[in-house]
Amino acid sequence: MTAPTSPDLAVATLAPPVRAGVWRRLLARPLALIGLFFIVVTLAGALFAPWLTAFDPNEQMFDGLTIEGAPMPPGGQFLLGTDLLGRDLLTRILYGARTSLIIGIAANGTALIIGTLVGVVAGFFRGWIGAILMRFTDLMMAFPALLLAICLAAVFQPSLWIVAMVIALVNWVQTARVIFTETSSLAEREFIAAERTLGAGTGRILFRHILPHLVPTIIVWGTLGISTTVLLEATLSYLGVGVQPPTPSWGNIIFENQTYFQAAPWLVFFPGMAILALALGFNLVGDALRDILDPTQRGRD
Repeated sequence: MTAPTSPDLAVATLAPPVRAGVWRRLLARPLALIGLFFIVVTLAGALFAPWLTAFDPNEQMFDGLTIEGAPMPPGGQFLLGTDLLGRDLLTRILYGARTSLIIGIAANGTALIIGTLVGVVAGFFRGWIGAILMRFTDLMMAFPALLLAICLAAVFQPSLWIVAMVIALVNWVQTARVIFTETSSLAEREFIAAERTLGAGTGRILFRHILPHLVPTIIVWGTLGISTTVLLEATLSYLGVGVQPPTPSWGNIIFENQTYFQAAPWLVFFPGMAILALALGFNLVGDALRDILDPTQRGRD
């Protein structure tokens, strides 16, 4: 059997690039549409928060409490009610969405970069370099992510960007393991051997052949990873080692109001539903992208 005359042709037939029809196929899936709806609503609320509400997220208002000093229930001037300090809950949830999205995108993007770099280097070069990188990755995976994040966050002065850095440092390992497996498999393919035979350098092989094949995996992991990041940020803030008050975060909103849950359940219910909706939205979209971009699933839509 003769080798293909063009390694680039082999690449194109083996793993087609992300096609323009991906967006069309994504919109054809009902669950993906639900996920996109949750994401778009949350993103719009975060971006347009100053125009969607007339209140300051940290403004304590006397008319935000009842005569007895209790929070106002949902309705009227305060659509989602107020908290224990008379602050508008809807306003704090909208600004809390900014916190979750900023940390989610920044932390997940950083984790993707670190994980992809480690996975590609370990999977392509292998040898002692790959062994050291993957043993370190295995060591990081041995620690519970939440416990490690709590320990790291407790060492530093908690702030928005510190929390993002901490989450990135504990979330890159899964990406590295997946990318390592795919890169190792690609490095053994015949078209890579053909490229080496033709004298192609490491840079050409990596950027022309290896990385394009990894794009679908990176997209899927990037989408799914944001939901994990959102949940981890909310957990850290709830435990007091994440974003600190008065900066609104869905996690610290729940923590501040949990003692009043029985008398005013909306104080916990609404921020909890916001966390659930955003995490579910990214999971639904990520699952749909995984099926669409998986070569074994093509043609089934």
